[in-house]
Amino acid sequence: MNQKKLTINMSPHVLSPVDTRYMMRAVIKALIPALLSGLYFFRMQALGVIAGAIGGCLLTEYVIQKTRREKIRINDYSALLTGILLAMVLPPSLPLWMAFLGGVFAISLGKEIFGGLGHNIFNPALLARAFLMAAFPVALTTWIKPISLDAVTTATPLGLEKFDHIITPPAALFFGQVGGSLGETSALALILGGVYLLYKKIVDYRIPAAYIGTVILLSMITQEGAPDKFAPAMFHVLAGGLLLGAIFMATDPVTSPVTAKGRWIFGAGCGVITMIIRWWGGLPEGVMYSILLMNAVTPLINKMARPKRFGARKAEK
Repeated sequence: MNQKKLTINMSPHVLSPVDTRYMMRAVIKALIPALLSGLYFFRMQALGVIAGAIGGCLLTEYVIQKTRREKIRINDYSALLTGILLAMVLPPSLPLWMAFLGGVFAISLGKEIFGGLGHNIFNPALLARAFLMAAFPVALTTWIKPISLDAVTTATPLGLEKFDHIITPPAALFFGQVGGSLGETSALALILGGVYLLYKKIVDYRIPAAYIGTVILLSMITQEGAPDKFAPAMFHVLAGGLLLGAIFMATDPVTSPVTAKGRWIFGAGCGVITMIIRWWGGLPEGVMYSILLMNAVTPLINKMARPKRFGARKAEK
């Protein structure tokens, strides 16, 4: 008598080549244009910041996992990506040891304290930048001119607009001939990386579309009412860390909503908070705080935007 055997195992039952390593490598590849742009405009100073941030992330993850006697997971590229993203949002003139300290904070208190990859509440790179901003505010707001090996300080386009009412030409913002964080100056490099991620279907278009679209809409409304007081929409899109945040930070699958509706809400919320800070805040930029604040309400958004189960009915009152 033939006896049929039933094999029972854990999910997933449908395998896909898109695993953690694949996604991390894809995002790192997408960041290459921005990395090269930062190295071109800021030379050896940029290289030091990148090396410091990456070194802090890799070493901290190795030490923590070794101390816990866990499997060493550095080869999943997540710590490497965190280090690169952290370097992208730091001033090129930042001392190497501060970048290294930021990497230590990003992994220890931004990731591993919550249980490691997939359990963190906030974006680790942005959380580390917020820590550095609180600890070393002068160093985090000191900018240098592009293609300069000396510490010639300058202001960012958002700073010039907010405090001096000077609008930087779109061409300079597009190609990166402005002061700012290492990876945010060239809009062209960030757009190229975003197109690659969308082509590879690594990120969902909804969050960047809602984020950038909200900024454009609010900018157009204020420009219509007071053109002499508020900057045009194109300036707000190209200046600062908006493109870097919308494409590479807000789309983090761990700290952003899982539903389509939730992602629209998340992106729109980031856009609103960013513009509120840019208009009325004490700082010229609000991308970092907008994403971290929306990270905090992601569980609530997931609950509110949860779709109805197929075939389910509303309970009768």
